[in-house]
Amino acid sequence: MKKIAIGLYVIVTVVLLAWGYYQAIYVAPNDAMQGEIARIIYYHVPHASLSFIFFGVSLVGSIGFLTLRRSHPDRAQSYDAWALAGAEIGVVFCTIALITGPIWARRAWGIWWTWDARLTTTLVLWLIYVSYLLLRRFSAGPQMQTLAAVLGIFGALDVPIVYMSNRWWRTQHPAPVFGGGEGSGMATSMLYPFLWNMLAWFAWGVLILGIRFYVERHHQKIAAAEAKAALEA
Repeated sequence: MKKIAIGLYVIVTVVLLAWGYYQAIYVAPNDAMQGEIARIIYYHVPHASLSFIFFGVSLVGSIGFLTLRRSHPDRAQSYDAWALAGAEIGVVFCTIALITGPIWARRAWGIWWTWDARLTTTLVLWLIYVSYLLLRRFSAGPQMQTLAAVLGIFGALDVPIVYMSNRWWRTQHPAPVFGGGEGSGMATSMLYPFLWNMLAWFAWGVLILGIRFYVERHHQKIAAAEAKAALEA
């Protein structure tokens, strides 16, 4: 039953991605001011927004690991696996946002990059979590997971700063599409394609998150078995 459920979820995810693409490219109208380049919003905004969710998963996993690492070591390892998986998927989504944003900016602003508050804080967020992944990849020893958890919590503190940056400061980045004050929002003809793509990319992210969690737990169990065997020898 578990394999059937996973297979169905994969099929639904692929269908949602195809439907989202169709909605973004063929159903959504051209933007009156920007033309075709505005279609990048159906990919840029979902990836930027959903990266916050996966960084949030990493935050919860990091806190759980630090809380339980002495009292419930096995549960702590499970939290650590969630922390790593969330950070990895968050970095993937944030990377796509940082790539698609300058593509749009080149056409809209005439430049690829500017040290705008929203762009800069997003880049800082990406750098922190890339540092987190490098720490996990190239460090060893009993303190590695603890240091990574602390770094993961520190990185998550930048998420609300990124979210609020174009509300707190005057930025070149466009004002918030939703909840940005008078004139914000989307026409219905654009809103539904946008929501379909949000759902599709969320489903894809959750799928990869689950796979990475499973793989990391498997690696943890192998490492624990090898360590036990070494002690017994």
